[in-house]
Amino acid sequence: MTPNSTRGTGHRSLVTLICGALAAGGLAAAGVATLEPGAASASSHREAPLISGQPQYDNTDVYAFVSPDKPDTTTIVANWIPFEEPAGGPNFFPFAEDAQYDLHIDNDGDAQGDLLFRYTFKTHTKNKKTFLYNTGPVTSLDDPDLNVTQTYDIELVKLRHQKVVYKTKVADDVPVAPSNVGKASMPDYNTLRKQAVHKLTNGAQTFAGQADDPFFLDLRVFDLLYGGNLTEVGNDTLKGYNVNSIALQVPNDMITESHEQPIVGVWSTTQRRNAQGYYAQVSRLGNPLVNEVVNPLKDKDKFNASNPYDDGQFLKNVTNPELPKLIEAIYKIKAPAEPRNDLVDVFLKGVKGLNQPPYVRPSEELRLNTSIKPAASPKRLGVLDGDNAGFPNGRRLTDDVIDASLQVVEGELLGAKNDLGDAVDKNDKNFEHAFPYVALPTEGSRGPLAKGTTDGADVRSQLGDALQPAGAGGKDNMTLIAGSAGAGALGILLIGGALMWWRRMRDRAY
Repeated sequence: MTPNSTRGTGHRSLVTLICGALAAGGLAAAGVATLEPGAASASSHREAPLISGQPQYDNTDVYAFVSPDKPDTTTIVANWIPFEEPAGGPNFFPFAEDAQYDLHIDNDGDAQGDLLFRYTFKTHTKNKKTFLYNTGPVTSLDDPDLNVTQTYDIELVKLRHQKVVYKTKVADDVPVAPSNVGKASMPDYNTLRKQAVHKLTNGAQTFAGQADDPFFLDLRVFDLLYGGNLTEVGNDTLKGYNVNSIALQVPNDMITESHEQPIVGVWSTTQRRNAQGYYAQVSRLGNPLVNEVVNPLKDKDKFNASNPYDDGQFLKNVTNPELPKLIEAIYKIKAPAEPRNDLVDVFLKGVKGLNQPPYVRPSEELRLNTSIKPAASPKRLGVLDGDNAGFPNGRRLTDDVIDASLQVVEGELLGAKNDLGDAVDKNDKNFEHAFPYVALPTEGSRGPLAKGTTDGADVRSQLGDALQPAGAGGKDNMTLIAGSAGAGALGILLIGGALMWWRRMRDRAY
């Protein structure tokens, strides 16, 4: 062993000792309790191998529905970044700056986009000398204490045969609602949400920011379909997690071909800029669960990079689906006979007489008949329960797409009546009654209160208590300070001993 390698070993040992000494002194002085990390969760949203490692570009869900309070308009909601842990600071959850977040409209059923709304984002930092997302309580989107902010532009692109014929900017530097850091940082988050709603021309409006994940379901379906015996069913796996939402509300006559043809197809994509400066599509979503449980692993990345016009290559995945066979193998419920043309009609063409456009080209789009008025009392199973304003005629936030899809996959439309579902029938949070309709995000300060505290109390941390002026905290605080000082002194002694040992090691010849 050379002298250099001996010195390297001694140097690493020194660093280890110093870190341990600092931890012994510093943490004891702060009175910090040991924290256990939360258990990791599998995500339904992370549906394909490549996109699962790129959460900022991962589109989790798309919703399209006739606005319940403004039935002459359609609202589109698209979400990104699955499983946002509310307390995930200090950087929290910005939209990517090297991405194009696109909302696509096909208004004639030919599986080609006719309109595209493109959202692009910029990040702004007031003070780069702090690690803080906000440096004090934030009461408005232009609050100086909101250190990291984002704005976005919207470009409207008109296409014909997948070629751009016209483009114009319809919004510029619109503020994004921030991540909900917590009650101390953002005491009135609802005000921030309202300030982030931006009116456009012709009665349209837009929103971008954090929201509660509106998708409600039990994701433990991947554990051999709820444990192989349904013991795992009934847990809303997405409860408490947030997403980044883009919401757009536009007049129906702006996106439809005509009054005679009011059906539109909707999907979203994410384009990411590559090293050469070009944008490549990395995520795509229309109907829920298609790339999750319909496409096999070999097709998932290909689907995310493809266009609806080319969906014929995935047709066999729909006509010969894997899921019914798995259910039959595990639960002995006989799979419907193949080919499954009923699934093609519902999910690739639209329901005839309801949301199937004339001369439709089968493709994976979320199809909405904008002439169907909103239901006064929406039913969670939508069309299956006689509510034609719901899924699969578009998708409302309250639609139980898991139960509806599962029942259709198991042959509901072929006469095999069933009540299959995941026992999660609604979202854990109530949705809003006005645009953007999504529920407020769960704040970062959620969770159980600290030991010995009560809700609403002005509670100091143990560190704050220990640093009070002498005599302010009584005997208990003096004991804590004395103990902390002793621990800190022990840390200094350890550091001093480590330095002396390191010098001796440095002078050795081996």
